[in-house]
Amino acid sequence: MTHILSSQTSERELVQACKRRDRKAQEATFKRFAGKMMAVCKRYLGSGPLAEDVLMEGFMKVFMKIDLFQEQGSFEGWIRRIMVNEALMALRKEGKMKFQDTDFGFEIGQLEDAYMNLQVEEINILIESLPLGYKTVFNLYAIEGYNHQEIAEMLGIQEGTSKSQLSRARGLLQQKLNKLHV
Repeated sequence: MTHILSSQTSERELVQACKRRDRKAQEATFKRFAGKMMAVCKRYLGSGPLAEDVLMEGFMKVFMKIDLFQEQGSFEGWIRRIMVNEALMALRKEGKMKFQDTDFGFEIGQLEDAYMNLQVEEINILIESLPLGYKTVFNLYAIEGYNHQEIAEMLGIQEGTSKSQLSRARGLLQQKLNKLHV
């Protein structure tokens, strides 16, 4: 199975080998996707040991549940969904999943020039600085692509709460952008 370790190995071949519980294929899968999935974990949990733990737990779940992957969508997308769910479970377990209804008293305007000048790292810092509930909903909606109904189900909140958290997250990001580019 040495061909499994190649970066050219197709996703399908990798999945099939993982379904056979091939350790080298599991290692290759981890190496191929760990960086991207760590970014997912950090988006929800910040840098640190909790994100690392969730990454490892997530990959353990990937390999234990690989037989459930139907190969109808992207393998990376399937892994990402597991990582998001693991991160959300970790937030719940830590008791950090709280949603704020604070009104920051800002107006949303157009700052297209400010957006154009932002670097990815600056955007990540701004998102990371959001209150946890805002950041979680923003990440799920804007980055992961979940809709409000899915987010509500995942977080155990009302759909309207998801919408308001997203709106407030956007507003707070806008406020932070205004301060950056005054």
